[in-house]
Amino acid sequence: MSGFIEGDSRDQSTLLPDCLDDYITEENPIRVIDVFLDSLNLKNLGFKTIPANTDRPAYHPSIMLKLYVYGYLNRIQSSRRLERESNRNVELMWLLKRLTPDFKSIADFRKNNTKAIQKV
Repeated sequence: MSGFIEGDSRDQSTLLPDCLDDYITEENPIRVIDVFLDSLNLKNLGFKTIPANTDRPAYHPSIMLKLYVYGYLNRIQSSRRLERESNRNVELMWLLKRLTPDFKSIADFRKNNTKAIQKV
């Protein structure tokens, strides 16, 4: 059939996205979250990380807080849904610098920093 808009072949290799920043407009509220949370002194607010006994470093509290605040503003409360969104949502890829914490890390951060999150 002709006369319809057709998409690209799914088999074609692409370099998508060229730059994640190109997909986040200057007016996007995600930039406000990023700037605001980067301006906070998280240590003074009481944020802590407790790394697992795997010899792997923990995620920085600002990354986890950004994910949590994004979820709160977008009504995504489940740790599993936040994990899934961090793998497919371009805004979250930009905000988290392509880090994809697993649901257990997200849930543990929330559990270990409840009082500090409330202060923010």
